[in-house]
Amino acid sequence: MASIALVSLLALAGSASAASRVGRVCGQQPSPAAIQKAEAHFNGLLASNATHAHALATVGALVSPTIPVYFHVIRSSTSLSGGSVPQSQIDAQISVLNADYASTGLSFTLAGTDFTTNSTWFQRADDCSGQSYQTAMKKALRKGGANALNVYTVGFTRSTGDCSGLLGYSTFPSSYSGNPTDDGVVILYSSLPGGTAAPFDEGRTLTHEAGHWVGLYHTFQGGCSGSGDSVADTPAEADPAFGCPTGQDTCSSAGVDPIHNFMDYTDDSCMTEFTAGQATRLHGQMTSYRGVTF
Repeated sequence: MASIALVSLLALAGSASAASRVGRVCGQQPSPAAIQKAEAHFNGLLASNATHAHALATVGALVSPTIPVYFHVIRSSTSLSGGSVPQSQIDAQISVLNADYASTGLSFTLAGTDFTTNSTWFQRADDCSGQSYQTAMKKALRKGGANALNVYTVGFTRSTGDCSGLLGYSTFPSSYSGNPTDDGVVILYSSLPGGTAAPFDEGRTLTHEAGHWVGLYHTFQGGCSGSGDSVADTPAEADPAFGCPTGQDTCSSAGVDPIHNFMDYTDDSCMTEFTAGQATRLHGQMTSYRGVTF
């Protein structure tokens, strides 16, 4: 199977201090050319496989598969400020994932938790200026197959350049076959429920990044023109939304900006939904690239 290399990075505007975090900002987005190639490959798979087509047509009647989640806690010390998050926050994060994805037909279960004390990985596994640290981290720790969600919590302590205030990044399903050990999500440890990254401290960073891991783009992908996020029922928006700007409407097409969607950039408390179209898309992506049967 051909591999389409896509990665999504998510960052916080401003400095690394919680008080200055005013919104989510993408450090990198898939290029239009990469998206076009990925979508052509995906649509070809769907067209050639009647099973996929049936799955897409019967989302509401499908059995919910359970995704095993492996949490890899990377820390610089055994203190909470050093990234050593308690099991209670990890358990709470799994609960948030299950609540947020309940309408999509996916559920999640914690398959394992491990702790690694490595200051370099904690500080530098950011994928912003070379991949050597994040690659070594994932190669050493990743578990499971294509259907397993591996989550790495780190500190993202660099405060300059593209990694200033980084919040998280993820791989896409279509990238798995070409580089299985790279697959997974890396997030700021303090974004877990009960963390200190307010207003991003309710666990929606992982919900958002897992959205990429199951095959969803940002709702503002492509702005007001083109195919956008390749989902028909998410209204187009020109740019990401920050905070919770109720009623914002940045495109002339029907519908106000989907500020409550988990794939926008609003505050955790503002994010509440995936659409039926997004559920349909993730079903096709997970079946095509991760072998997940619905």
